[in-house]
Amino acid sequence: MTEDEAAPAAVTGQGSRNLLTRVVAALVLAPVAVAIAYAGGGLWTALVTLVVIGLYVEWLMIVGAARHRLVVASGGVALAVAGLCLALGRIDASLLALALGFAAVAVLSPERRNWTAAGFGYAAATEMASVLVRFDQIEGFVALMLVFLVVWGTDIGGYFAGRGIGGPKLWPRVSPNKTWAGAAGGFAASLVVAAGFAAFGLGRAGPLLLVSAVLSIASQLGDLFESAVKRRFGVKDSGRIIPGHGGLLDRLDGFVAAIVLAAIFGFLRGGADGVGRGLMVW
Repeated sequence: MTEDEAAPAAVTGQGSRNLLTRVVAALVLAPVAVAIAYAGGGLWTALVTLVVIGLYVEWLMIVGAARHRLVVASGGVALAVAGLCLALGRIDASLLALALGFAAVAVLSPERRNWTAAGFGYAAATEMASVLVRFDQIEGFVALMLVFLVVWGTDIGGYFAGRGIGGPKLWPRVSPNKTWAGAAGGFAASLVVAAGFAAFGLGRAGPLLLVSAVLSIASQLGDLFESAVKRRFGVKDSGRIIPGHGGLLDRLDGFVAAIVLAAIFGFLRGGADGVGRGLMVW
């Protein structure tokens, strides 16, 4: 085997090992996330709170503001207090805590104030949306699973369609590995998820297909948004906490966009205490 022939083989082998690592990590983490989501209540809120604090810290690391301890601490404390208030069912108090946290982060940031404040807002919106969607006892879990499966389906479908079909790049300047074929494959996978929910009587086919399609697009845009932020600051991965996936931001960028949009839609139809029901009941 020549040196030129060995290089592609090495790349292929590395890609296969990376895929295996990603699959193993997903097989471990996904059931844990689903189990905690099923339990709901304080356990789910605690997990969400820990994750969004991690998202906030990773964002600060990307934009170069993690060295400012007061900025890290004020945002982290505000997210923790908001989580505690949500666990107690006090949405009003959690919103107040997040508003105060946003103001504190903006005031205490000695540089890149807009970026640090945006990072806190990103984490805060994820926290509120993730908890509010799950508030309803039954519909909340079903709604959360819809978001989970649409995001996961979009990710998996996009990965295999992109690698198997290839073709023109989606946005090479921001994310050079993503293709239009991958975007279409992810979108198609989300419709399969919607059809599955309809087949099990968890909603009407038409609305489910529409919601899943919109959430799939949001998930892909969220992925591109995070890639654009990392490219703006010359960062490859947001962290190394998840084997094969990078950081929390790398793994949850699509979920963040999808869950926030799902919460907004559910809130408009069901109010603050019926977000999950508003998303699922037609």
